[in-house]
Amino acid sequence: MKVCGAHLTYCTNIHRGETWSETRAALERFLPQVKQEVAPAEPMGVGLRLSAVASEELERPGELEQFADFLKRNGLYVFTINGFPYGSFHGTRVKENVYQPDWRTPERLAYTNRLADILVRLLPDDSTLEGSISTVPGTFRPIGSEPDAVPQTVENMLRHAAHLVALRDRTGRTIALAIEPEPMCFLETTDEAITFIERHLLSKYGVARFSELTGLSPAVAEAAIRRHIGVCYDVCHAAVEFEDAAAGFERLASAGLRAPKVQLSAALRVPKVNERTAALLERFDDGVYLHQVVELRRDGSLERYLDLDQAFAALDRAKGSEWRVHCHVPIFMDTLPELDTTQSFLREVLALHYSSPLSAHLEIETYTFDVLPEELRAMDVATAISREIKWAKNFLTQ
Repeated sequence: MKVCGAHLTYCTNIHRGETWSETRAALERFLPQVKQEVAPAEPMGVGLRLSAVASEELERPGELEQFADFLKRNGLYVFTINGFPYGSFHGTRVKENVYQPDWRTPERLAYTNRLADILVRLLPDDSTLEGSISTVPGTFRPIGSEPDAVPQTVENMLRHAAHLVALRDRTGRTIALAIEPEPMCFLETTDEAITFIERHLLSKYGVARFSELTGLSPAVAEAAIRRHIGVCYDVCHAAVEFEDAAAGFERLASAGLRAPKVQLSAALRVPKVNERTAALLERFDDGVYLHQVVELRRDGSLERYLDLDQAFAALDRAKGSEWRVHCHVPIFMDTLPELDTTQSFLREVLALHYSSPLSAHLEIETYTFDVLPEELRAMDVATAISREIKWAKNFLTQ
């Protein structure tokens, strides 16, 4: 579904499923329902999430062909894959494990290469449509300071980009890796992601190493890195970090880098921390996901907490400050009972896109739906997804 110069979809990581049979069952159940609500007369894009196990199983003889047939019969097409969570993502403690295995490891490289191989076969027959794969921002921040973390990450990302170059040579289709900054990660902000790409992947060493891997001349190698590696701008993450959206995209453009994907999402916001704050937020402390907190202190500085328990411990000192909490909430909700969301920041990003497209891929991502407080789940998941898509579509077309 094309809206305002971009393909708009939702990420299927909202659905439970780690094996391919579980994933396929969820897709067959929900995708036709959502399409009927939001795009009954036109093709609808799919933001696919595959675990490592599901991606391996999907490569069994005939499986991908059967899935492609399901997509075709139902007027669906895949143009982007969420390659961030490698393993279990629902129903168990995820938290900092979501970043493992990270980009230091051969497992992450093999997994992401496999996703690219799957995506290039699922892309519709439209040579103008590129594919994208969002991925972890290197690793968890404490691990990123280890001596070999950066060299290993750079080597594996360059190897993946070389794989994408080979795919393009063989198929004529372009796929880009989209590095997704996240609070408390090695690459936490848009600026940090840009700096990492410039300082390491596009460094003299990075370009020379990529030339070795691909056989391309240095100038062509640099252009290929820029084509195949960019930033996934997750609006929730950027809002939590109190980023300036316009400045972030301006810096991307001035650096000659792309945002292969923008994830449309919203976070929790506490405009003024007080005695009730912990009680209000405890309902969102699900025990499954990390809920990083960034505090805008009264002096204008930022304080970061890995999870809600650390923020709660600082509650007395934080009174009067603003908290933003990494907890994805439905994007059509601008306020919650006694809390706010960062929907206004999402509106800023969508307004920027309306003026001049920021990315060719817009993916709504509210994977936390089944662990939100009960009063926020008063509708079934298909209805919630449809409302999110309609909200974004209406904003971009009015």
